[in-house]
Amino acid sequence: MNPSTHNLIKRRGLSRLWHATGHSWRGLKAGWHEPAFRQELLLAAVLVPLAVGLSEAWLEAVVLVGAVVLVLVTELLNTAIERAVDRIGPEWHELSGVAKDLGSAAVLVSLVFCAGVWVSAGWRWFVA
Repeated sequence: MNPSTHNLIKRRGLSRLWHATGHSWRGLKAGWHEPAFRQELLLAAVLVPLAVGLSEAWLEAVVLVGAVVLVLVTELLNTAIERAVDRIGPEWHELSGVAKDLGSAAVLVSLVFCAGVWVSAGWRWFVA
């Protein structure tokens, strides 16, 4: 257990929340250095306002924004898997390859889901 995690376990209340937020912020900054996350975040900066502006109901906006957020979360988790596997060592191992492939597949599934949700909404907005 690293020292910062150990200290986080000992903390209580607002102190724990404050330090946990710091860890999360560092994670987001690390994610920003990943090109895929950066691209998806920039796309989110376009899609989220579009969802809010074009949706006829709050639930529709929540689903559209939720699909975009799912992609971002999945990309962060995939990056975490890749970094953890890379930390183990540079040599190739079948299980390391499978772990990275599974993380990549999770990103693909979230992207396909997001695209499906947005195409469905776009169809209703502009075609139907």
